[in-house]
Amino acid sequence: MTAKPAIPPAAEQLALLTRAVVDLSPAEDFSKRLQQSHAEQRPLKIKAGFDPTAPDLHLGHTVLLEKMRQFQQLGHQVTFLVGDYTALIGDPTGRNALRPPLSEEQIKANAATYTDQCFRILDSALTQIEWNSSWLKQMTFHDVITLASRYNLARMLERRDFKSRFEENRQIAMHELLYPLMQGYDSVMMQCDIELGGHDQIFNLNVGRHLMEAYGKRPQIVLTVPLLVGTDGVEKMSKSKGNHIGITEPPREIFGKVMSVSDETLFLWFPMLLGEEADRTVNPRDEKMRLAEKMVSRFHNTEAAQETLKWWLAGRPTEETHVVTAASGPLFKIIHAIGAADSGGDARRKITQGGVHLNGERWSDPLQAVPAGTYDVKVGKKWSAKLTIT
Repeated sequence: MTAKPAIPPAAEQLALLTRAVVDLSPAEDFSKRLQQSHAEQRPLKIKAGFDPTAPDLHLGHTVLLEKMRQFQQLGHQVTFLVGDYTALIGDPTGRNALRPPLSEEQIKANAATYTDQCFRILDSALTQIEWNSSWLKQMTFHDVITLASRYNLARMLERRDFKSRFEENRQIAMHELLYPLMQGYDSVMMQCDIELGGHDQIFNLNVGRHLMEAYGKRPQIVLTVPLLVGTDGVEKMSKSKGNHIGITEPPREIFGKVMSVSDETLFLWFPMLLGEEADRTVNPRDEKMRLAEKMVSRFHNTEAAQETLKWWLAGRPTEETHVVTAASGPLFKIIHAIGAADSGGDARRKITQGGVHLNGERWSDPLQAVPAGTYDVKVGKKWSAKLTIT
């Protein structure tokens, strides 16, 4: 059984916990709680919620998980909250249209993998797992009315994605407005000291502060971390956008996808994934290999990382076909996303030069859409894979 560490002085904690943080509110209260926690050797209660809208955690999730791990290492109590009930709605943050809700069966299947995957970073002996269906499913309609009465509609419509859709006369379904209230009610029920989240969750986390106060609880502190840009170097990492790297993907897939990102993306990823800056005095390709090797080692093991590095340096021989997945879209984006090209431009070049074959047929238009299905992909003479388009 893992021994819980002693809680160090507040100054020491602040130096670590405020590193790579976007929002911290209120900062003064955060410092005071750390001081009191150290003086009393009483762990602070920390929570972060994860909606199981897809079956796999990806590198974007690990930025938040690493911050949770820091709190664990400092002796605080961390709770991994599975948002199985909020996932029935799906947070509209960052989207411009209504997302079809998942079924309870889909959510259960996705959630079944989450609690195992998170322990690739968190200490299982020091982590509590909660499911927000434990309290949300028990609410009566009267409870929902009471909850809704504790928040102002005008403030809800100030949220960026709601505001833009309202101004552009695009649909906002009533149930979407319940999502921030449901997430906020998680805070009321759990009464944690601090809630962590990605920067795009700042509105929802502050709703939690408001509702805790409205229900007579001490408001939580809000701490957010930056969002990891995806392999496309444009949008935040998301499985629905096909620009993600899953932490359970095979070593060669993780390695290849890291190697495929742009130099600009590499320099953004280094501090967020490793807590250090990339060395700009060396060839970016070498830094990509260093990052790729560390990611494989972290989510698999050292032996797998070393073997994958040797495979890469040997020119990626295809003595065994690997399996990859990608979202439907233009051919060049898919070839880049699956690690068969170093950039979008490289993918376009390989396609127009006749080096890309799907199911034995040459595809020469980089913009041609690839419909959902399964394909045998061959890129050049050495790269091949079994590709599933979702």
